[in-house]
Amino acid sequence: MAETQAEGQIREAAGPQDPVARRIATGALVTLILGGLTAMPPLSMDMYLPALPEVTDALHAPAATIQLTLTACLMGMALGQLVVGPMSDKWGRRRPLLTGLLVYVLATAICAFAPTAELLIAFRLLQGLAGAAAIVIARAVVRDLYDGVEMARFFSTLMLISGVAPVVAPLIGGQVLRLTDWRGIFVVLTVVGVALTLLVWRGLPETLAPGDRHGGGTAEALRTMRGLLGDRVFTGYMVAGGFAFAALFAYISASPFVIQEIYGASPQTFSLLFGVNSVGLIVVGQINGKLLVGRVSLDKALGFGLVVITLAATALLLMTSGVFGDVGLAGVAAGLFVLMSAMGLAMPNTNALALMRTKHAAGSASALLGTSSFLIGAIASPLVGIAGEKTAVPMAVVQLACGLAAIGCFVGLCRPWQRSTSTQEEPEGADR
Repeated sequence: MAETQAEGQIREAAGPQDPVARRIATGALVTLILGGLTAMPPLSMDMYLPALPEVTDALHAPAATIQLTLTACLMGMALGQLVVGPMSDKWGRRRPLLTGLLVYVLATAICAFAPTAELLIAFRLLQGLAGAAAIVIARAVVRDLYDGVEMARFFSTLMLISGVAPVVAPLIGGQVLRLTDWRGIFVVLTVVGVALTLLVWRGLPETLAPGDRHGGGTAEALRTMRGLLGDRVFTGYMVAGGFAFAALFAYISASPFVIQEIYGASPQTFSLLFGVNSVGLIVVGQINGKLLVGRVSLDKALGFGLVVITLAATALLLMTSGVFGDVGLAGVAAGLFVLMSAMGLAMPNTNALALMRTKHAAGSASALLGTSSFLIGAIASPLVGIAGEKTAVPMAVVQLACGLAAIGCFVGLCRPWQRSTSTQEEPEGADR
């Protein structure tokens, strides 16, 4: 088959480090594809959120069991990254990506017809494992095509897309529920998966030249990760970021029940509040990137974010336990908005500070950061439903515990007062 124009462009980009060729290679279609891959995980998680109470009733299962459908998907995305990353370095980007997308489509279609909660949990796990290919390979393709400042700018575009997706996803899910039941959400996700698979097949050729591939595989990746975990400061940022993500995921998994079942809001109202909270996270994240970086120490911004998360979780615990009387939905929604917005300081800065120490192994470090966050979040998810559907106290307790643990890791392991990580990258092996 004749080489397509896009293939020729990518081949040019994979050859000489020509900025013009790289800009051509990453044109509108490739940007659209990479943006779609970046948005797939939040779409898979968040479109489904407004339907959680309905799934509980339809499958005759307790809330804690249905919340495991979120946990299973999250754990799949966490573990899948460790597998797909080394595969893409060994065999190139296209083959693992297309395989992952095809399995994702199959698993999502089966979820739409799952007759029991147990089967739904099993195929949500498979959906997450397959969807991990989108997370890892989207980043890898950007690394193949860009270097330095250009790479950072393109990653900023993808991060904006991944921030917008959680805003749009529950709104779409709420509207789908107006037309059909919860199974229709998985039908929509199946159609999205098919469309993205076709786009990748037609418009995203191989970006990793055969000469740049290696056969080290998983064993080599695990050795590299073991070395990274020997860096106390890197591990501190990694675990602090993981606990911050767990507080976020406690909100994601519990808020449909808290807002709809306890406070009586409709799926559409829940979707609107979820979108407002996501906008808060995006706005604060953009303030962090555009205004604070370069002017304020990253450690100070991170520390402030973790403190605000902990204070917001404390306020939520006091409100949900009745210390202030019946504050209603408005008070709880305000507390959740503050907590979510503070994530815009905590999550980007933990990743940035950790990766500043690991230029020698940025790919493995990125996979380790993502996997640890997903795993800690998956563990926190079922805890928020441990007391049933009639109280929001477990959600607030989990968020407060995660906030305190994140601060403990930041202070005890990172020890920012001993370093100046905001202005320079520390050498490999420093402060281990």
